[in-house]
Amino acid sequence: METVQGRTVSDGIAIGRIFYYRHIRMTAVRHDDADVREELLRYEEAKIRASSQLRELFEKASKEAGAENAAIFKAHQALLEDEAYGNFIIDRIRGEKVNAEYAAALAGEYFERLLSGLEDEDTRERAADVRDVTERLLRILSSQMEEEPLLPEEPVIVMAGDLSPSETIRFDRSRLLGFLTEQGSLNCHMAILARSMSLPALTAITPQEEWDGKTVILDGQTGTLYVDPDSSTMERMKKKKEQLEQEHRELLSLIHAKDETADGTRVKLYANIGNVADAKEALSYHAAGIGLFRSEFLYLGREDYPSEEEQFQAYRQVAEQLDGKEVIIRTLDIGADKKADYFGLEREENPALGLRAIRICLNHPEVFRTQLRALYRASACGKIAIMFPMIASVWEVKECRRACQRVMDELTAEGIPFNPDTEIGIMIETPAAVFMAPELARLVDFFSVGTNDLTQYTLACDRHRSDLGKFFDPHHPAVLRALKMAADAAHEAGIWIGICGELGADPDLLPTFLAIGIDELSV
Repeated sequence: METVQGRTVSDGIAIGRIFYYRHIRMTAVRHDDADVREELLRYEEAKIRASSQLRELFEKASKEAGAENAAIFKAHQALLEDEAYGNFIIDRIRGEKVNAEYAAALAGEYFERLLSGLEDEDTRERAADVRDVTERLLRILSSQMEEEPLLPEEPVIVMAGDLSPSETIRFDRSRLLGFLTEQGSLNCHMAILARSMSLPALTAITPQEEWDGKTVILDGQTGTLYVDPDSSTMERMKKKKEQLEQEHRELLSLIHAKDETADGTRVKLYANIGNVADAKEALSYHAAGIGLFRSEFLYLGREDYPSEEEQFQAYRQVAEQLDGKEVIIRTLDIGADKKADYFGLEREENPALGLRAIRICLNHPEVFRTQLRALYRASACGKIAIMFPMIASVWEVKECRRACQRVMDELTAEGIPFNPDTEIGIMIETPAAVFMAPELARLVDFFSVGTNDLTQYTLACDRHRSDLGKFFDPHHPAVLRALKMAADAAHEAGIWIGICGELGADPDLLPTFLAIGIDELSV
């Protein structure tokens, strides 16, 4: 038996044979003195076909992984239409009179190298997007059909050096047990898609030819891969797998239970969602409400701002689906790790501390107004609450409330129905918000703690850096004390406080949350 330590990017246990997926990268041969007009036409036709293929992948991914995760392919479409990327190809065809394949390959190499050299890990991940889009163009230009990756009849664990989003989503889901790759991080596209499909996955595993076809155990809890496991290890891991599956079944049996402790303390159990489709799944688990509806899915993976009507329809649909249950919608939260090029935001040395979330909204009042109008219009269709992210100062909340009042005045003048008593809340994500919590609590109806960012800013530790490991500690006493301070301030002001960050799903901290008086957990 061989034991290999990798890095978990999707939890779970898989037992089965390895299938070594060998990706053959597309190459392009240079042809000089090409017919410029013909090559430009071939490039434009290839773009159209590539866009059509990406739309099909988006539809497939939406069904299997949810619309939020499928937005990867919307981002690929945006890259396909990116002016800098396209002009690079066109300039090479015109200036050097080379064939379209070679020009596209040069563009892919240039932008992939450019992005791979940047410090920000999430930006580096976009190099894989460039590679994926470029290979799609090269395949079309070379008249090579994009075929479904063939897997054996029996379900397998796919091993590869790396997997593009296109490859990951095009595998037959019924034949997949998990993924093993050498490249990739917790936030790479393969990992995101694997988690959304409930498939265990490890990275930092170097593929070995001799493993192809061998039986392995992928332990996503410990990040361990057992190759040719001995009988005792197999028996132990089968029991562990069965225990996890039994625990899952037992949890499912509790979805109809009351959201309260043994002594009758009520704690609202809400769900975090990233798009309209997620609301249906939240209801299937009997969530008491939606504690975080990430509205930025409407802004990402597109080329222009969503209209008021488009936003209204999305918010209305969720409000109506919840049928009177509360839906807390977070206003636009982009910047840092979430980019939308049409906002025209400058590259920042430290985007986590830069122009993001509420700062963008207050700097773009028309964008903010459009979203608020859509939100207040939707408030007439169900129990909607509005939540502002990344708050640090009292003046920010006052400015947000003034913006809300202006929108309500407009809608009143236009005779458009809305709920004037729509609750307003803020996210506690910064130490500043914790220290100012007593003053902030007097201005809003509720607090919701974003523990991911609160941990990041409290510990001065980038939450997207996979190499910081033990330094990013959400259980740190400073983080828990910050939670207690915010809870005390909320209750003193007579408002409720919830948690919508990842820590809300941590069962080890549940007694602590109950002790400090957390009223709601959204997971």
